[in-house]
Amino acid sequence: MPFNKADNSLLRKLAEENDIPIMDFILQNLKILSDKTGIKTTIFASCPNSEAVLQASLRAAKRANAPIEIVATLNQVDVDGGYTGWTQEILVSKIREESKKINFEGTIIVAVDHGGPWLKDIQAIEKWPFDKCMDWIKNSFEKSVEAGYDLIHVDPTVDITLPPGEIISIDVVADRTLELIKHTEDFRQKNNYPKISYEVGTEEVHGGLADMNVFRRFLNLLKEGLKKEGLEDVWPCFIVGKVGTDLHTTLFDKNVASNLIKEASKFGSFIKSHYTDFVENPEDYPLTGMGGANLGPEFTEMEYLELKKLERIEIEMYEKDEISYPSKFIDTITNAVIKSNRWQKWLLEDEKGKDFEDLGEERKEWLIKTGCRYVWTDTKVLVSRQRLYENLSKKGIDTKNAVLLNIEKSIDKYFNAFNLIDINDKLLNFITY
Repeated sequence: MPFNKADNSLLRKLAEENDIPIMDFILQNLKILSDKTGIKTTIFASCPNSEAVLQASLRAAKRANAPIEIVATLNQVDVDGGYTGWTQEILVSKIREESKKINFEGTIIVAVDHGGPWLKDIQAIEKWPFDKCMDWIKNSFEKSVEAGYDLIHVDPTVDITLPPGEIISIDVVADRTLELIKHTEDFRQKNNYPKISYEVGTEEVHGGLADMNVFRRFLNLLKEGLKKEGLEDVWPCFIVGKVGTDLHTTLFDKNVASNLIKEASKFGSFIKSHYTDFVENPEDYPLTGMGGANLGPEFTEMEYLELKKLERIEIEMYEKDEISYPSKFIDTITNAVIKSNRWQKWLLEDEKGKDFEDLGEERKEWLIKTGCRYVWTDTKVLVSRQRLYENLSKKGIDTKNAVLLNIEKSIDKYFNAFNLIDINDKLLNFITY
């Protein structure tokens, strides 16, 4: 196994022996296991939007004895360091390092999330031309392959050059998807890197790929294009579908999902959902047959809320003269989010153009909870957080562990709801005996 893969798990070794990408291998065998035993599962994918979320994800995966997908956007992790400060190589190294610390030997699938032009914020903000965007994305995909990533989500569904209100043609989406897959495969094969998996589609184009005609056309165009390029053996294991959940809705639509799953199975693919955060009915994902689900903002909120709770204890200590200098952590991170202007990305249509202070208290709190992931690595935030930890240590509080446990509480919920507890052992027993 190449040194730069995220793990040395037995499942990965079996996938390599069969010359199948690890995600495809797991999904295929989970499907066979489900058909034979009735055990239905959904792969859990965590977006590593902070060091704490990454650590909590790995701890929870070890406790669940289950595979985990670590899926990073190019805003989070990229050749420029993203807002976490991590390149692709650093992320894989950190995963190996953190896994070793906790003696976790399970399977960790590392992936790119939403790789496509203008989906990296700076490209949209600075209005980069299309060719410049594509060159960047292609380079990012190359660095991901070099670093040992296992899966790339190819998502060229945004085009800021179109007139307002005009939606990108699904034919264009298929052409650009094919171009990015071909470039990545040419690079991978030329350099003799291991096979990787692909994920395609988005929940945001043409109402998402929930429109069955659009869904079929996209997949047929992609299939024809790959065949024409001599890439018949390359096919996405995941197709992203709009299944009722998005940034502001939390109910998983079983009927829509079932239709998409049935159609995707004809092409040999599984449906994956994004925006699974705070979903009201996570137990319906495996029951319906969903292949995977991405989560991230929920864990940011759990990190923020625990830190806010810890600061209230610190304030009580300060009022009792138990510490001399409070961290003022929430004020610090609030100011950092406002100064970053990243909160503007999440404004509703009727809020655009308003100053932060003109928004309601509930909306301001939501924007800080959502936007804090962009500034966890801000110098002032780091100093303030360290001060908070040091102050609370005087009261014997293990602040770092408290934060991790609060994030893990959310993650555990999904490992349980997705029927993933001890699935590593069940899979291995099924495959090897």
